Amino acid sequence: MHELEPFYSWRDIYIAAEDRHSPFFGREYSEIYFRNAVYNYIIHPQWDEFGSATLYLKILQCDYEQKYVVIELIGEWNDLLYNDIMFLYRNVVEELLDAGIIYFVLIGENILNFHADGDDYYQEWFDNIEDGWIVCLNFREHLIDEFVRARLDYYLAFGGKFNTFNWRGLQPDQLFDKINQLVQKRLTP
Repeated sequence: MHELEPFYSWRDIYIAAEDRHSPFFGREYSEIYFRNAVYNYIIHPQWDEFGSATLYLKILQCDYEQKYVVIELIGEWNDLLYNDIMFLYRNVVEELLDAGIIYFVLIGENILNFHADGDDYYQEWFDNIEDGWIVCLNFREHLIDEFVRARLDYYLAFGGKFNTFNWRGLQPDQLFDKINQLVQKRLTP
């Protein structure tokens, strides 16, 4: 896992450590010292910790004018044992909401497992984005199954075209536009 770096092709557009509204403003990174791990597996030092013992992330793009953020995740999302949604919501999402973000793109290609608990934080997140949305891109099928069992499909958009979305060849605004179009199609009767 230590070789899995966050997507870096948009670094010429956005760097969370240089964004004064970002929860990671001012962070310094090492390419030498690997200090974070998911269980016994060391992860690349470019991933950001936010309070979870098993889940890490990287904000790849945050556009305050269009009100969207793209977040790549790695590790195990474990609400049952570690309450990861609480850490994600309180330490990252709330700051982004305060800065006006209402559209959230979560990239889950590097999420290995998901263990559900309650839906309180998901509901709070959903209630605080008004006309916005939370989209999960490229999560593994067994994770999607767990989302469905936990009834998170009321709060999160996932599966279907979101599950095989080729996002890496797009610029951030193109990605946002395409996802927004897909969400609107889902909402249109």
